[in-house]
Amino acid sequence: MRAVHSLPRDSHARNLAREVLIRGPISRAELAARLNLSVASLTRLSKPLLESGLLRESEEQQASSIGRPTRPLEVSPDAHHFVGIKLTGERAAGVATNLHSDAIAAAERTLPSHSVPDVVAAIVGVISDLGAVERPRGVGISVGGKVSDDGVVLRAPFLEWRGVPLARLVAEEVGLPVVLENDLVALTIAEQWFGAGRGKANFAVLTVGAGVGYGVVINDRVIAPPDAGLGLAGHYPLDAAGPLCFEGHRGCSSAVLTIPAICSQFAAATGEPLPYPDILRLSQENHPVAAAVVGSAGASLGKLIAAVANLTMVECVVLSGEGMDLAEAAAEDIARAIAYYRDPEATPIQLHRRPTDFTQWARGAAAVVIQRTILGTLD
Repeated sequence: MRAVHSLPRDSHARNLAREVLIRGPISRAELAARLNLSVASLTRLSKPLLESGLLRESEEQQASSIGRPTRPLEVSPDAHHFVGIKLTGERAAGVATNLHSDAIAAAERTLPSHSVPDVVAAIVGVISDLGAVERPRGVGISVGGKVSDDGVVLRAPFLEWRGVPLARLVAEEVGLPVVLENDLVALTIAEQWFGAGRGKANFAVLTVGAGVGYGVVINDRVIAPPDAGLGLAGHYPLDAAGPLCFEGHRGCSSAVLTIPAICSQFAAATGEPLPYPDILRLSQENHPVAAAVVGSAGASLGKLIAAVANLTMVECVVLSGEGMDLAEAAAEDIARAIAYYRDPEATPIQLHRRPTDFTQWARGAAAVVIQRTILGTLD
C-alpha cells in the first residue's frame, strides 16, 4: 500500500513547505534566511515533513562553509496528486498532476450542450477518465469568466451562464474538494509557482486565443480582484483605424489580436476563409494579405506588451494562449513596436513563450488546488 504523506497543519510549517515547493531544491541556509528562522527552528519544522515523505533531501550536494557537503531540500513530487480542468464552450480538458503541477495523465470530453447538468456530467467524466491515477486531493476548474470566492460562476458568456454554483455541483458528484477560478488567474498562479515567473516578485502574463487575457503578479501577489474575470484587457485600444470588436470598440485588442479577428480580416480581404495556422504560415511565405494582417497584429501585440510593462513596471512578460504562435510569426514587428513605445533607457523586457495547448490551462487549474492545499485553505 502506498504511504500517506501528510500535509503540515502549523502555519510556519506550511510556509516552509511553500518555499521548498516554489524554490526547491533549496539549501537549509537559504531557506532559514528566507523564512527568518534559526537553524534549530528550521530543523524542528522540517523534521516531520521529511519523516512524512512530503519533503526529501535532493540527490544534489551543495558545498557547506562548515563541515561536510549538505543536500538541499525539495518536495517529493508524487506525495500527492491533483486534477485540473479547463472548461471552454466546446470541451472540458483535464490533467492529473503531481505536486510540481507536472501533467502525468490527460483526458477531455466534448460538451453535448451548455446545460448545467451536461457540463457537470462532462467534468465528472473527465475526472473518471483520469481515474487510473490514484485518488487526487482536490480538483481545480478554470473558466473564462467571472467567478466568486465560493465557487459560483457569476458570468461565463461562452456558456451563457450566470449564477451557477459549479464547484458545489461537481463536489457533490465526486466527493472531493473542488476549487473554481478564472482561467487567467489560474494560469498566472501556475506561472508564479511552477513556470516562467517562479522566483520573480513581479511579472505579467498575456494570452491570445479566442480572446485576450492579462494577469499580473506584484510583490509576489497575484492581483485578482473580482473584475479579473471580465476580460478587460480584451478592449485595450491598439489601432485607431482597426476593425470593430463585438462590443463596437474600434481597434481594441479583441478586434485585432484574437484568432477570430485575424481569420476574419484575412477572409474579408481575400474572400477565402482559412484556418489560423495557415494564415500564419502564409505570412512567413510573404503572402501579401497574410503578411499584412499578421504584421499589423504583431505590431499591436508589441504595443500591448509595452503598455503592460510601462504601466506596471514589470520586467518580465509571459506570452501564452492558443493564438500566441503570433509571437513567432511576427517577432520582428513585435520587437519594433516594443522599442518604439518604451523609453530607450528602460530595462529590456524579458519575454517568455509558454506552450499553447489546453493542457497548459488545465495545469493552471491544478496549480490553484496545489496552492490552496499547501496554504491550508482547502483542508
